[in-house]
Amino acid sequence: MKFLIVLFVSIVFSMTGKELSILMDNRESPKDVSSELNMEITNKKGRVRKSKIKSISKDNNAKQILWFLSPADDKGISYLKIEHDNQDDEIRLWLPGFKKFRRISSNKKADSFMGSDLSYEDMTSRQMKDYSFKIIDSNADIDGKSCYILESIPNGIDSEYSRHITWVDDNTYLAIKEESFNQNGNLLKLKKIKYKLIDSFHLVSEIFVENIQKKSNTKLTFSNLNINTGIKNKMFQEKNMKRLPRK
Repeated sequence: MKFLIVLFVSIVFSMTGKELSILMDNRESPKDVSSELNMEITNKKGRVRKSKIKSISKDNNAKQILWFLSPADDKGISYLKIEHDNQDDEIRLWLPGFKKFRRISSNKKADSFMGSDLSYEDMTSRQMKDYSFKIIDSNADIDGKSCYILESIPNGIDSEYSRHITWVDDNTYLAIKEESFNQNGNLLKLKKIKYKLIDSFHLVSEIFVENIQKKSNTKLTFSNLNINTGIKNKMFQEKNMKRLPRK
């Protein structure tokens, strides 16, 4: 028994950062997710702007459309993202007031999404091949949860960040907190993530992002989460960005 305990401990502590990132990436996810989002943006003066958004996504969020339902001046704006492994991601906005699409190029991914503290880069997945990983703590604790602390450094890609420090629940392999640093090595954003268990899937229920330097924050709250409803690939097309979903 003592030998087995020692062996188990040695296996846990010998895990590499890349192995941990693989476990995070390989977590089971539903085929598709639909939800409603409430977004609250609070600026440094304490003024709050609220938006209501409808979201559908597929393939672990590699395909996603967001439609803005309110406030009135944003109603009808939509966002389409299609991620690719070996080419630039496709990101577009439909701007009904101008009756035109706006393509977000790779060199604009650091721009703010709709005035929030999330950039377009924050809203896309990180490809493991583009990062180097290192576990800097195997026995951290946050809110009573035992965590790994994982450092992720971009390699050879354009990024607004020089590195990320992520607290990863060592039971579920979910990221629950993250610090992201700018290219000068200064802390730029603090992110906290909460989850809701639906069937056997841990789905994001809240994201809180604080921009340390701008002294602003954004909170996204997810509700009416539905999974595996049969969303088709053809939904993720420009023409559907113009069509507000039925309630």
